[in-house]
Amino acid sequence: MNSVTDDRQIPPVLPALPATHTDWRRHLPPSVAFGWLAAGWRDFVRQPGLSLAYGLATFAVSLLIVLSLVDLGYDYILFPALSGFLVIAPMAATGLYEKSRRLAAGRPVTLRDMLFVRVRSGGQIAFVGLLLCLLMVLWNRAATLLYALFFGLLPFSGLDAIVPVLLGTPEGWWLLGVGSFVGGIFAAFSFSISVFAVPRLLDERSDALTAMGQSMALVWNNLALMLTWAALIVVLFGLCVATGLLGLIVVFPVLGHATWHAFAAMRGAIVECEPEPPVE
Repeated sequence: MNSVTDDRQIPPVLPALPATHTDWRRHLPPSVAFGWLAAGWRDFVRQPGLSLAYGLATFAVSLLIVLSLVDLGYDYILFPALSGFLVIAPMAATGLYEKSRRLAAGRPVTLRDMLFVRVRSGGQIAFVGLLLCLLMVLWNRAATLLYALFFGLLPFSGLDAIVPVLLGTPEGWWLLGVGSFVGGIFAAFSFSISVFAVPRLLDERSDALTAMGQSMALVWNNLALMLTWAALIVVLFGLCVATGLLGLIVVFPVLGHATWHAFAAMRGAIVECEPEPPVE
């Protein structure tokens, strides 16, 4: 991705954060998450060829990775890898954020704009991407260790036998329970640091740590709404997996556009708090 040295080329859509203390609570009902999804669909159907091309590319790359894992004998990490897709998805959707950003500003958008995004924060966004990739690798390693913890050094039974093993044995039940708990921790952390950080780094100049910290603050202080949004993402991604990843062609672009609108809604109305008077 190319960084921008001249701020006048791509003016930010949203105002920069104030330096004063900020109230991160938005007092929005959980139902607002469905409105974000609807806004994402509206962006999808505007110049739909661009979003479909992006979704097709995402599907093709994902399918290639899955087939490669199976062909190389790494099918035992297939399920963790699929769940790990949600960890790096915020970075993969950067081009979709750019389309929604340009549509919101009334500017033209092309596939080139989406593929070669001009990021206002420059290399800072690469730091977030690196962290998310490391989290995905760590989660895959943790999943492998959990399998060894409950099944010992027995070889992976294969994709055709894994479901009966997981659902029909006590070890499988424990693995599902503990694995879901540990995976949930990875997912919650990666979601909270990236869901608003990546769009912000795209839209304005900031450092990665500040953007990730403020993303976590927005998530934590609007927990009911963000849990609803996260649940929608998980359900829709589950539908993509159930369709052999074909659903990614449409679902991934819609969620990417919707995430930009979530950022705009949560980020656009900053409530400044009065600073406390100095102690005499």
